[in-house]
Amino acid sequence: MPAPQNAMLIQLAKVNFASNAINLPTNWRDLGKQYPDAFSSSERMSSPNPPMTLFREATLNKYHVDTANQIGRMFENYIEGICKAISNGIGNWMTTASIVGVVTGSPVGMVVPGNVIGPPLMPLIFKDAPTNTPQEVKYSKAISTALGTAWQAWHMGITGTLAFPSLPYVPCPNVPMPLIALPSTGEVMLSPMSLRASMNANLGDPSALHADPLFDAISKSFSTVFQTFKASTIVVNVLGTAAVANGAPGCIK
Repeated sequence: MPAPQNAMLIQLAKVNFASNAINLPTNWRDLGKQYPDAFSSSERMSSPNPPMTLFREATLNKYHVDTANQIGRMFENYIEGICKAISNGIGNWMTTASIVGVVTGSPVGMVVPGNVIGPPLMPLIFKDAPTNTPQEVKYSKAISTALGTAWQAWHMGITGTLAFPSLPYVPCPNVPMPLIALPSTGEVMLSPMSLRASMNANLGDPSALHADPLFDAISKSFSTVFQTFKASTIVVNVLGTAAVANGAPGCIK
């Protein structure tokens, strides 16, 4: 099972961002009776953007509509890029992750914190993240660092029980089981509120335009997709003996 589905992550992030209904220009106010005279009739009244445009036009003035559309597309492109980087990064993490050192004294084995190992996630995400502008670099570092730190806390805290029905007689792989059956105390760091706060702290720029709704949208969408990922990801091929079970790379699929 490939890790978190890219298309679902993108769609949820866009929906979450659009739900903020951010107007452009922000804090718009009527400039008085002379303002409409500065524009032609076709400029004063144009068709609104589609409902799922990430930003809303403050008025139907052509320049407001165009601005909301253009900046909305920029954020759409960024969301698509960072979500793809997140999905690919976790997919690459899974190809090398393993479960090792599971102690077995009977037909069951206990997974304790530290048994699940894998490479740092931050560089796996950041290498594919959007970095076309200095601001994109800042956003991508903030997001990938927050997810990398929280992901490590989650996988290092995984606990639970694996079944080895043929033990203690012969070495055997564990009974396949969904990853969601193995809880982790570190998962709290992957909650939307925690991720959002971490991203904002990593960015360190409270004046950055639309950073908080962007981080909020990605955090909420990731949390939803992560639960689906855990339910559909299977722990397999953890080899058990009468003393110790050792997982080979690829035991989380």
